[in-house]
Amino acid sequence: MGHLLAQLPSFFTYYNALFLVSALASTFALTAIGCGVGLILGFVIAVLRRTQARAAAPLRLSLIVLVELFRRIPFLVTLLLVFYGAQVAGLNVSLFAIASTSVCLIATAYISEIVRAGLDSVHPNQWDSAAVSNFTLLQTLRLVVVPQAWLVMLPPAFAFFLLFLKDSALASQIGVVELTYAGKVLNNRGFSPVLSFGTILVLYFALSYPLMRLGQRMEVSLARPRHH
Repeated sequence: MGHLLAQLPSFFTYYNALFLVSALASTFALTAIGCGVGLILGFVIAVLRRTQARAAAPLRLSLIVLVELFRRIPFLVTLLLVFYGAQVAGLNVSLFAIASTSVCLIATAYISEIVRAGLDSVHPNQWDSAAVSNFTLLQTLRLVVVPQAWLVMLPPAFAFFLLFLKDSALASQIGVVELTYAGKVLNNRGFSPVLSFGTILVLYFALSYPLMRLGQRMEVSLARPRHH
């Protein structure tokens, strides 16, 4: 305990704090980019999978295969595939770009299923009523379906966001400087593992807890109009 206390002045320095803040920003950016892209592409995929046109059948099948494939591949395996795939292709891209691409692939697959479940939760009569009213697909989604499906989609979407915030630690395996990697660096500099990774634990909590509270507030805010 005395050794741990003795390290505190040299551990909590300006440059270490700057290093940890930078790693914290990388962790958040990885998750935000992945889930942001995943939300957009996942929504598009979920909508395309609901189309009934025969000409779009090959596209729907391809999307189903891709979604099911990346939902069943561990993030670390996807990360290494993208990493070595970029090397084989001779692409000169940063490690952060490789990690972001991997996160986008996994997030798109998972969020597309979340969106699909939300769209399916809206009663078919709602879709039929919109069609009878000559609504376009975009009008149907914007005015009828999404306002009802959003409350179903939000809780699992935020849960996935928080889960991936922690899973982004695997990006340290290819050298991305995020929180877990920062903990390893500080530990390798001679600081106590308890101090190094204890600080990382606190930073993960400081990042995830406000996001969890934001998700809860949004859920309550969206649910309130239904009770009036």
